[in-house]
Amino acid sequence: MAVPRHLSPGAKRWFRAVSACYELENHHLLLLCLAAEAWDRCCGARRVLDAEGTTFIDRHGQPRPRPEVAIERDSRIAFARLLRELDLDINPPVDPKRLPSLRSNAR
Repeated sequence: MAVPRHLSPGAKRWFRAVSACYELENHHLLLLCLAAEAWDRCCGARRVLDAEGTTFIDRHGQPRPRPEVAIERDSRIAFARLLRELDLDINPPVDPKRLPSLRSNAR
């Protein structure tokens, strides 16, 4: 799978780095793409929150959380869950010529 063009430059670098370091099957690449998209969405929401703050005043004069608060939270959760599904937290291979396999694929 080629690096999705809609990803941010940082997410593209991460996608390339992970896909170069691990032997990923097609369904893993789709999960990796979803994780990169979740990260981008989280960062986009964070930029809005940094600029606008975490609350706004509604038409009744009451403070309310900005929608980006939920977007950031949900995207963080999605990113963490997708990373867990990818199962990338393994020790690097002893042989530098061989890419590590996923723990879930170990026999």
